Amino acid sequence: MVDNKELIEAAKLRKARRATQSVFLVCGIGIASWAPMVPYAKDRLQLDDAGLGLLLLLLGAGALLMMPISGVMVHRFGSRIVIAASVVVVALTLPLLLVLPTIVPMAITLFLFGAGIGAVDVAMNAHGVQVQNLYGRPIMSSLHGLFSVGGLLGSLGLGFLISLGLHPVHAAVSISVLLVVIAVAKYKHLFSLDVETAATSRFSSVAGKLGRSARFLWLHGSVLFLGAMCFAVFLSEGAMLDWSAVFLRDIKGVSPEFAGAGYAAFSVAMAAMRLLGDGIVARLSSKKVVVYGGLVAAAGLFLAIASPWVWGSLAGFILLGVGAANIVPVFFSEGGRIPGVPPQVSIPAITTIGYAGQLAGPALLGFIAYYSSLPIALGFTGLLMLLVSVAFAIRRQPAI
Repeated sequence: MVDNKELIEAAKLRKARRATQSVFLVCGIGIASWAPMVPYAKDRLQLDDAGLGLLLLLLGAGALLMMPISGVMVHRFGSRIVIAASVVVVALTLPLLLVLPTIVPMAITLFLFGAGIGAVDVAMNAHGVQVQNLYGRPIMSSLHGLFSVGGLLGSLGLGFLISLGLHPVHAAVSISVLLVVIAVAKYKHLFSLDVETAATSRFSSVAGKLGRSARFLWLHGSVLFLGAMCFAVFLSEGAMLDWSAVFLRDIKGVSPEFAGAGYAAFSVAMAAMRLLGDGIVARLSSKKVVVYGGLVAAAGLFLAIASPWVWGSLAGFILLGVGAANIVPVFFSEGGRIPGVPPQVSIPAITTIGYAGQLAGPALLGFIAYYSSLPIALGFTGLLMLLVSVAFAIRRQPAI
């Protein structure tokens, strides 16, 4: 018979899961709300494409710089403190991105916005891994699914509010208020530092050693392996974001107004598969999800390149979204269970290495495309996904 204490603990765990889901949604909305602001910023600051590209790098630079720092902060103060502070930073900087009239303050604000996003990303994944470990079954895919849903809502939400007659700045402020309201409402249901420390002691064998050696644990072989695999998968996501429209327009002859259909197809497929992903991981296994997912993703990219029909290319982008959707959530789950390495160390390291692929990867593809062609550059991405599948298939699983 289940006693009242067990019922209370189960209820707290369910509330913690829902609170974590809300944070993933908030992060998705926050970062995607910047996308429709980019044209406003370009016009207001009178930037050419090269200048805009340099400005956009600051968002990624802020995120990458803050990710390892936020891991230290999560270990010292707890995930929920870092989440709350970072959401406030995102909410305060988001409306400013629509009004700042000169380059320098805009660059500083965009850097701070990226730092806030990076800190939220690390803290929510670290918290999600802790919740999943206590749950005893996969939940990371659905968490990342809500991030994807937030991305779709954020990219459409600002335009929708403006279409209703709201001034763009007022629309941005409304989104910021929404982010803060959600974070405040769910704050008390996120784990405290004491609960996270107890969970780390239960699922990791490093209690008592962190103060002396934690700064070296990110060099653990499994951390570097999962980080490298994340780099490849995030690179494929960055390729879709930055190059799919160019590919459809310049290679497949799609008119500019419909060139974004490729990324839309990829995004919807990825969001849907992530929302279904927990059940898929539970029925199959983490290894099969990565191995088969990598094969499907690679096949999708090769189909998109080789198909003489636009619909074939769109089908390929859908397959890429289906295959890649649950690979990164599996990697974060694996990272949270590495023997001898706590999630507060492994998750920031894996996240930082992975997001470097999303930020630097498209530039690498541009370099390849310049010296060969865009289809060859995308084909290189397909080979990386194939490598992820093979590497994970032959990897010897560490004992938990």
